[in-house]
Parts: sequence; C-alpha cells; structure tokens
Amino acid sequence: MYDNILVPTDGSKTARYAVDQAIDIASKYDATVHVLYVVDVDATSYSLGTEQVDRIRQGNLDDMPEVKEAAEKATGYVADEAAEHGLTVEEHMRVGEPARAIRKFVEDSDIDLIVMGSHGRSGLSRVILGSVTEKVLRRTRLPVLVVDAGGDEDDEAQAE
Repeated sequence: MYDNILVPTDGSKTARYAVDQAIDIASKYDATVHVLYVVDVDATSYSLGTEQVDRIRQGNLDDMPEVKEAAEKATGYVADEAAEHGLTVEEHMRVGEPARAIRKFVEDSDIDLIVMGSHGRSGLSRVILGSVTEKVLRRTRLPVLVVDAGGDEDDEAQAE
C-alpha cells in the first residue's frame, strides 16, 4: 500500500512526532522514508543580506554553515530514527516556499503518503493548523497524515 513515505521536517518538536508516526507506518509496509527539509527563502531573507539569499536560492549552502547545519540536523534525526528500525531512508533538501517545495517534490517523486506535523516553528500559526500543512493538505491528492504534538508544544510555547 505504501512504498514511499514523505516526512517534511523543520526540526521542530511537532515534526518529530510526525517522524515517529511515519516510521511506524513505514515499518509495517517496509516502505522507504523520504525526509525533506525546505530552506524557506522568504523567512530567512529577513535576517540575511541579498547576496546570502541569492546563494541560498541557487542551492549553494557551503558558505552558509548555519543553514546547512540546521538542514542536516533535521534530516539526520529522521535518518537515524529510521535506521534504528532497519528502514531505508533518503534525505532531501530544497530551497523555496515550503508548501510549494513539498508539493513539487511529491509531483517529481513516487510518494504514496505524506506524514507531517500540524504546525512548525512559526508563532501565530500554532493556534490553528499550520499554514504549510494546510496548503499541502488542500493542494495535494495524496493521503496526508497530520500529526499534532498535543499540549506538549503549547506548554513549551507558553514557557518561552
């Protein structure tokens, strides 16, 4: 039923809950887990200069160790978890608007199921379904499993 499962991640706690679900499903179907980290150019452009944003858009992250490190940490977590369960995992990174990049990845790949967190790191979207998750859910024809961290992350946000 499921041969290829996509887990988009931003490294957040909610995304990690989604990883647990994706690995559980992949284990049952012996599916390949594809983990995707999207460098959100719009979000990073506020804190970076024009030249740095251009490098990111071109996919040149070698000169951007903090961005590359965040991507590798987020995808590496998933790869490590999947490996512990004997699963095949493929790590991917894209640059662009997250929902669009996720949809494009799905179109270009043989994905059967998307498993993602209900919301990521953005502040106001914690109140409702995250905007990236909502866009993916509404604009893809694949099954999408939306995983919520429940009260754990809400409690963490209030402590900040």
